[in-house]
Amino acid sequence: MNKWILWSALFLLVNNGFAQQLTAKDAIFTALDKNFKMLIAKEQIGIAQKNNTWSEAGAFPTVTLSLGFNTGIQDNRNNPFTFLPGVFMNNSLSPNLALNYNIFSGFAVKITKERLEQLEAQSKGNALVIIESTVHDVLKAYYSAKLSEEKMKILEQIKANSSKRLQYYEIKEKYAKTSSLELLQFQNQLFTDSTNYLLQKINHTNALRNLLLLMNNSEEPSKEALPSLSDPLEFSFPELNLDQALSDLKSNNQQLKNQYIAQELQQSAVELQRSFLFPTLSFQAGFSPTESWIRNLQDDNMKANTSVINYSTGFNLRYNLFNNFKSKRAFEVAKIQEEIASMNTESMYRSLSVTLVNLFDLYKMRDELVKVSTRNMEYAQKAWDLAQKRFENGTLSSVELLNFQNAYQNTVLQHYDNLFNKLDTFLEIYKLSGGMSLEYGKN
Repeated sequence: MNKWILWSALFLLVNNGFAQQLTAKDAIFTALDKNFKMLIAKEQIGIAQKNNTWSEAGAFPTVTLSLGFNTGIQDNRNNPFTFLPGVFMNNSLSPNLALNYNIFSGFAVKITKERLEQLEAQSKGNALVIIESTVHDVLKAYYSAKLSEEKMKILEQIKANSSKRLQYYEIKEKYAKTSSLELLQFQNQLFTDSTNYLLQKINHTNALRNLLLLMNNSEEPSKEALPSLSDPLEFSFPELNLDQALSDLKSNNQQLKNQYIAQELQQSAVELQRSFLFPTLSFQAGFSPTESWIRNLQDDNMKANTSVINYSTGFNLRYNLFNNFKSKRAFEVAKIQEEIASMNTESMYRSLSVTLVNLFDLYKMRDELVKVSTRNMEYAQKAWDLAQKRFENGTLSSVELLNFQNAYQNTVLQHYDNLFNKLDTFLEIYKLSGGMSLEYGKN
């Protein structure tokens, strides 16, 4: 499983972090190792594997051993017709060994074994869905925290520049004549930038704690050390092909696979109900010795012991001639449910296909937005650097400088949002097209 996780997330991960830092790969490993849903899914797979046997399906005979000990008292003192007057106590010990073998039951044993195999496959499919969801959620939470970190760095940089300019104007007002309006303006801007930074810092802390929550961190929230994320927000995306993705969706999407298994289960349910329309033939055999101890409670010299052994064997043919058409109705209902399962499968495939096509269109648009915002950020950076130089030379007013600062800040923050949105869409496409389950199957 670890090998699959490595391959499924390799295109997203950069393994150059320090020991104290957290990579996306490490976050995935930790979440899969400690996730309660994963632990429950493993136990459910174990249950399905234990049940998937021919003995559970009823292919082998059953042997039962029972032991009975009975005590009876018979009072014949008022019975004139008895040959044994008096009060008698009868103690008997009766072990019984019985064998029952189902020879034929309308192929129900074979059908039940097929259903047990399908149930085991369904349990494994449910575990894969949990794995996919866990990997997706952890990656999204990781890069969401990384997005908040990058935003926090930009706002911290803006705040530092505002603080530096304010200090300059405070010194300038002290030793020279300056406009107090500009000083107030920079003081107000510093408060605004500090507020934005503090709010973003809180958002970043919450994002990290949400990531730790997905990782099922065992530390108490008040004592846990927030990790430092080492993987970058920007990386190269592999090329995507819509036709290939649609083909992968039909063959590799785990939710769709699970629906196919549910449809197969319903088909086997029809065959199981059909088996109840056939006669059943079984074989029984038994061995039952009985030991009895009889004594007269009024005469200690009058007592006897008896021993009896009973052997039994035979065949039992059973055919339900009429049960108010209950078996027939159950068979017809099962066929209707099979049709419903088939329609649900087709409906799910069409819905997922439309969703995948929409995601491809959204991915293309967000990819273009990233390209545009990258160029826009470069121009905004140059404009911001040039504006600071002109302000220092006195050819640009403080109001104009703040306009350039806000434009630069908004452009960079929007660029990071575009990067994350593109990543988010890519993860949805990769999950929907079954990439994660495909890598698991290969490894």
